[in-house]
Amino acid sequence: MTNGVSTAGQRIRSVTTRGVMVPLKFTLGTSAAVVRAVPLLLVDLLNEDGVTGKAYTFCYRPSGATAISSHLYEAVELLKGKNATPFEASQTLARQFALLGVTGAVRMALSLLDMAMWDATAQMHRAPLSTLLGSGPKSLRAYDSRGLGLMEPDSLAQEVRALLESGLGAVKVRLGYPTLFEDLAALRAVRKSVSGADIAIMVDYNQALTPAEAVLRGRELEKEGIYWLEEPIAHDDYVASAALARELKVPVQIGENLNGPDALLRAVTTGASDYVMVDVARIGGVTGWLHAAGIAAAQGIEMSSHLMPEVSTHLLCATPTAHWLEYVDWADAIVEEPLKIRDGMVLTPESAGSGISWDEAKLKRLAAI
Repeated sequence: MTNGVSTAGQRIRSVTTRGVMVPLKFTLGTSAAVVRAVPLLLVDLLNEDGVTGKAYTFCYRPSGATAISSHLYEAVELLKGKNATPFEASQTLARQFALLGVTGAVRMALSLLDMAMWDATAQMHRAPLSTLLGSGPKSLRAYDSRGLGLMEPDSLAQEVRALLESGLGAVKVRLGYPTLFEDLAALRAVRKSVSGADIAIMVDYNQALTPAEAVLRGRELEKEGIYWLEEPIAHDDYVASAALARELKVPVQIGENLNGPDALLRAVTTGASDYVMVDVARIGGVTGWLHAAGIAAAQGIEMSSHLMPEVSTHLLCATPTAHWLEYVDWADAIVEEPLKIRDGMVLTPESAGSGISWDEAKLKRLAAI
């Protein structure tokens, strides 16, 4: 017992999901697509104690929300009537979905369920999730990832100034133009616009390059003082990524597409990157993140987050090699209490659970999926 609450687990009563399209404040052009609105799936998981755990994820495509929701409802049916902790639930469901494959929409559904269970557990203990995980709310270093997509240099210069109004001291620039010359022009436009300010600049190729082209462009980009080079090649080509990391001086960053802690283990033992960044909805929820954080700590590799900053703040607080929080404001359109930034840092919510609660008035203004 802790604070009068049983630690034996919880029994799930029901689940409700809602898919919505959230318009972006900054159009995000990447080497893969131009994004003007993002599909989010919201989850409410009610347990027999009358506590509702909440979670959400970015679904990449509207059809993703439908698929993830379908798997999630089935997963809940498999758990009904059973008293389970998040860890026990993740073990049970991984086995139940093994033949279908715990990847893609299945992995994200099980991750959402895990996130909601952890949120409910923390609420039942009347503690922030970060505290339940053995740490506590902290101020976190974060970079602004809301914009700076593929666009003309003048537009990039204007947009980075707007982004820096958030108060954060780092930004991410998307590259992957047809030529290295255009990549350099874009990067230099951003750098010139923040001249004199102590601003870290990360660059992200979204898997746009071949290994040979990544070496060529990486050698030139590292002369520009970038903080890291993110996903320059296919995310799962660990051998080529390791060769690239050895070849370049600038740190290579990968990880947002890692499917579960096992994938992270394979990547880091291959030496596929200098840094890793984990997506809570792809790594296995809170439970999967904790396993991944242990692997990163054992390897001595810094670990950052990918999207979903509301819950990722709590997880980074409990990550031994915590590095950077990726900040986006997408959930501002759905939650009552958006994340706060103070003195250039993102504050981890101090309310019970993950701190996520839906703003129904805001949700009514969004298009449903």
